[in-house]
Amino acid sequence: MTTNPLDADRPPEPERRGRRRRGGGSGRRDESVLVPDASFQSYYGHRIVKPAPWKGDIAAYLFLGGLAAGSGLIAAGGAAAGYPALRRVGRVASVGAVALGGVALARDLGKPSRALNMMRTVKLTSPMSVGSWILAAFGGFSGAALVSELGASLVDRQSRVGTVLRVVDPPLAVGSALFSAPLAAYTAVLLADTASPTWHESYRELPWVFVSSANLAASGLALVAAPVEQTGPARRLAAISAVVEVLAFERMQRTMGSTLSEPLHHGRAGAFVTASKVLTVGGALGGVLFGRNRAAAVASGLALMAGSVCTRFGVFEAGIESAKDPRYTVGPQKERLERRRAAGATDDSITTSR
Repeated sequence: MTTNPLDADRPPEPERRGRRRRGGGSGRRDESVLVPDASFQSYYGHRIVKPAPWKGDIAAYLFLGGLAAGSGLIAAGGAAAGYPALRRVGRVASVGAVALGGVALARDLGKPSRALNMMRTVKLTSPMSVGSWILAAFGGFSGAALVSELGASLVDRQSRVGTVLRVVDPPLAVGSALFSAPLAAYTAVLLADTASPTWHESYRELPWVFVSSANLAASGLALVAAPVEQTGPARRLAAISAVVEVLAFERMQRTMGSTLSEPLHHGRAGAFVTASKVLTVGGALGGVLFGRNRAAAVASGLALMAGSVCTRFGVFEAGIESAKDPRYTVGPQKERLERRRAAGATDDSITTSR
């Protein structure tokens, strides 16, 4: 019999038939034949996932957006509690942070007109589109509240203009506060919507981390700039936010698993995350225990702000690094495959025992 030389590289006939079979037996295919063991490599050394083209300007934008959002909440709390200095600090900080964040975003986009182009449409499935409108609404309310604040200090409160400013001020404060949490959280949704493995898998807890980090930054600024007699709400907000951030960050790492949380513990990201934990806990404790002392309040406030910066930059760097290494893309896929294999073996054993 003449042998076809091409048959030398072909598998035996039973194996070929097994690969073509779509059913039979227990009704399952052997995934070990269809999916070989991964070697954490990609074609021609190229990355499997393209890292986000963002630079440090976007990391700064993440922090400034959080600072603005938290400051809006601080301002509303100061207005409700009757602390005028705390209200003023929050309003100035929210408007200033929004302006600086807009500059950072425009620098990353290359042209300021590109940032304005995002306001031409509303796309509910796009975190960037929704976030742009949240930022615009928050900036509008915060800017109007600051104008009301400054106007009230320049005119007679008993005059007609002063009366109008007193009437419109509370709704403006409420509007700014309502958009504070969405502004702080949308950047987390924006990161989780990318293909970067560490960001994408942190979608459950990252909004909690970012909202808490925003409150910590704003509380820290209030401790630095406001009189200690009026920083009670800021100290309490810092204590609550520190607990929430630490717990949410730990849960986020457990949810992601050991592979995808690894970038948070190594390199620049690991240094930022470690510093964030120390600064956040130390600043919150210092504010609660010694916040009535001016020097201690300033030191605690600076620590809280620095901790928030480290949190944002740590998460940012971890996501970039996870996209560069194919292991963080392939590893979780292998883990999911092993879990499916184990579940399949369990189901087969149950069926056989019946």
